[in-house]
Amino acid sequence: MPQIIFLPHEELCPDGKVIEVEPGVSICDAALANGVDIEHACEKSCACTTCHVIVREGFDSLDEADELEEDMLDKAWGLEPESRLSCQALVDEEDLVVEIPKYTINQVSERH
Repeated sequence: MPQIIFLPHEELCPDGKVIEVEPGVSICDAALANGVDIEHACEKSCACTTCHVIVREGFDSLDEADELEEDMLDKAWGLEPESRLSCQALVDEEDLVVEIPKYTINQVSERH
């Protein structure tokens, strides 16, 4: 079973986290199910950028982002070539190393 290795994030997982996940599960759903409270203001409908992550390893194992996701990613803070919306990126058979950016653009978050 593939693993997702979350790099340390000051608020969401200060020590980082390693989780096993079934192929076909989104990075966002895997994070939420394992105590990594990644933001997802649009309820995972690809309508915002709050669940933006950077896939540091294993990026090529993910299906390509569709046009809607690409359009949304253009609005994300700290966009990089390996950026994905975690609600749209489905785990395949390869392990992933994921970084959650320090900031997110969320006008309605109660955390900020």
